[in-house]
Amino acid sequence: MKKMTKFVSVALASVMALSLAACGTSAPENEGTQATGGSAEGTVYQVGICQLVEHPALDAATEGFQAALKDKLGDQVEFDLQNAQGDSPTCSTICTTFVANDYDLILANATPALQAAVAATSDIPILGTSVTDYATALSIDDWSGTTGMNVSGTSDLAPLDKQAECIKELFPDAATVGILYCSAEPNSLYQANVISESLTGMGYSVKTFTFADSNDVASVTQSACDECDVLYIPTDNTAASCTEAINNVATKPIFAGEEGICSGCGVATLSIDYYDIGYQAGLMAYEILANGADPATMEVKFAPEVVKKYNPANVDKYALTIPEDYVAIGE
Repeated sequence: MKKMTKFVSVALASVMALSLAACGTSAPENEGTQATGGSAEGTVYQVGICQLVEHPALDAATEGFQAALKDKLGDQVEFDLQNAQGDSPTCSTICTTFVANDYDLILANATPALQAAVAATSDIPILGTSVTDYATALSIDDWSGTTGMNVSGTSDLAPLDKQAECIKELFPDAATVGILYCSAEPNSLYQANVISESLTGMGYSVKTFTFADSNDVASVTQSACDECDVLYIPTDNTAASCTEAINNVATKPIFAGEEGICSGCGVATLSIDYYDIGYQAGLMAYEILANGADPATMEVKFAPEVVKKYNPANVDKYALTIPEDYVAIGE
């Protein structure tokens, strides 16, 4: 890894060594935040962050990641945050630039960003966050919890069977559940397939509705509402960027895969905290940068907890009664 160090003469190095020996193991005091652990004094790590698109969930993950590294390294880390504005080819351009700049680590926020980073380098450590299923994203058949390559990170996967149970709890009399997601997002397909099995086992009829991009999300949502009693939207980045458009046309209640989508167009969710998984990724980055941890052997981590939440505005819109163990978004 690239390290910025000051040139020190042999004589001065000897004096410093004697001074440190006289002081035992005490560390020098720094102004401001002090770095901890194995990072060398004077080292400044360059970290590139490729975020697929701006929306509350991904923004929170990036904020958590930066906060963790700042907590650990203080001024010894610098970030180059780039947003692809929802365009996967732009992710590739961003990651290629990070590699050309020989950054010390890349954070890929969302699956297309992770795939672009992996295509760009097999040498620079890569951490993902807001990635639902790493096996799906990286086409790994024999998934064991680690990637075996220069990649690890954190997942935004909530327990889908528990989300299905929440739908049953809130909508016991519904007959048909429509699953709404972007066809360009493989992790959304993964979630749709898994939760569909759970919902079918509970006696629901399940229909799938996919939109190609933001241009047809409103029309597809209208069709789903016409044919179903309740909708489910997984942790889908395109949907998260189009919650206003979805909410404007929705005539049926929506159970969302995460809090950001719920606050925009849903009635309830069983959600992780994206800041938390970003922070976890930041702690993993610290272990790689400062202590030499190998991402190939670092297990992908999941959110420490999930919380039942509801959107008061849409609960009132559909005149729903929410159980007491749900927390209002914003409280």
